[in-house]
Amino acid sequence: MGQPPELVALGWSDWHAQRANCAPPDGVARVAAVDRDRLLLLDQDGPFQARLAGRYRHHHPLGQERPCVGDWVCVEKPSHEALGVVHDVLARRTWLRRKSAGSEIEYQMIAANMDCVFVVQSCHFDFNPRRLERYLVMVMEGGAEPCLLLTKTDLVSPDTLAAQMVEIQSLGITAPIVPLSNVSGDGLDQVKRQLQPGLTYCFVGSSGVGKSTLINALIGNDRMETGCVSGTGEGRHTTVRRELIRLEDGALVIDNPGMREFGLLGADSGLANRFSHILTLASRCRFHDCQHSGEPGCAVAAAVQAGEIPPEALEDFLKLREESAFNDLSHAEKRKKDRDFGRYIKSAKKSLRNR
Repeated sequence: MGQPPELVALGWSDWHAQRANCAPPDGVARVAAVDRDRLLLLDQDGPFQARLAGRYRHHHPLGQERPCVGDWVCVEKPSHEALGVVHDVLARRTWLRRKSAGSEIEYQMIAANMDCVFVVQSCHFDFNPRRLERYLVMVMEGGAEPCLLLTKTDLVSPDTLAAQMVEIQSLGITAPIVPLSNVSGDGLDQVKRQLQPGLTYCFVGSSGVGKSTLINALIGNDRMETGCVSGTGEGRHTTVRRELIRLEDGALVIDNPGMREFGLLGADSGLANRFSHILTLASRCRFHDCQHSGEPGCAVAAAVQAGEIPPEALEDFLKLREESAFNDLSHAEKRKKDRDFGRYIKSAKKSLRNR
């Protein structure tokens, strides 16, 4: 059955329709921005503001259960000057999430229902293949397709750029790589050709790598505020919130503030997808619980010695696996403490009623 074309233009698909518990087009909208308790939504009639229903907030206390940019929601449309009311968040086809910044062991949703995530890194001071690995694991964990953008190519020599691309590829990273300069415009047409109407693209990376400048170029104006460029050529990123923007050609893009931390949490499938070659070799190790750190009969270590796997790739895999396992355990322990505390409160209330 065909879907409402106005919603299809916003990213709606048969996948969402099959899982929706509210009828489009009047009952659904897409989240364009979140500002504390206010949501900016888009539907076939255009943008409008809404709030989250109190009942939903009560039954969904976790941040990962609340609407994020790119989500589809069931909404009661506003009348006159009133706000719309969001009653539910539809299932997410893909997502991008991380461990909350700092010591908090919880998920923080970054965006949802993207088709492709552009991981943006500068060829200048920001170049860091280890950080690329981390981003790729989280993109693959959420099910979206990754693409790497190496920006500020005008600040490095062609030999340096070529060496950086070889270094990335030597780690077994097979995602497309697009060198880009916001100054000269080199690579911009290649990015534009990848953007398809009705599909959603998310841009992630550290502060100052040129994400908002790139989106400005795609939009054709200066809608996204950007900081001035320093003497080193590195910008000061001033995007302060995530926002879904529809381009003139019909593609949808999500800009993100620069992220200082991108901790792994619940990333087993992302690690399996990113390091599938290592896990395939691991199945041939003598011991099923081989840690690939000196055990006899380790097929992974043998592949490293034979030059089939770069030692840096194994080092990245072991480090990211350890981080994810540690955070997963901490998350499970925190959830158990929360459940135990909830049981204690219920028991205390019951005791008071029985007095």
